[in-house]
Amino acid sequence: MSRVTIEEFERIAYERVPFVAQLGVIVEEIEAGAARLRVPFRDDFLRPGGTISGPVMMGLADLAMYAAVMSRIGPEELTVTTDLNINFLRRPLPGDLLAEAKVLKLGKRLAVGEVGLFRDGDDDMVAHVTATYSIPPQADADMAQA
Repeated sequence: MSRVTIEEFERIAYERVPFVAQLGVIVEEIEAGAARLRVPFRDDFLRPGGTISGPVMMGLADLAMYAAVMSRIGPEELTVTTDLNINFLRRPLPGDLLAEAKVLKLGKRLAVGEVGLFRDGDDDMVAHVTATYSIPPQADADMAQA
């Protein structure tokens, strides 16, 4: 069972991370160790060549991993990205962008995960992301009590 609800996560994301509102992110699903988020397509997401820009993809991936980590540790907004690596696999044509994140390893101080990015309606991944998050000491204490 997830330790953060969609409503709790959206409140934190929209109130504390202004970029979320700018992207128009929709949280579709959060379950223990996983999250699925969507960014509805807008023309201003395109870069020359008619592809969705890298910053939009990286922002969505980072936010999806943030949700997946919170699903394991609870609504701890001071959990931060310490590393994010993205491999762009194919050119995403205009359309909604989906992020499917999962936590691979949760330790006392770090969480490691991966995110697959997809264009809605396509099965082929457009980017693969690995990320590491730092877990604040208070969240670590809370996890021990749960």
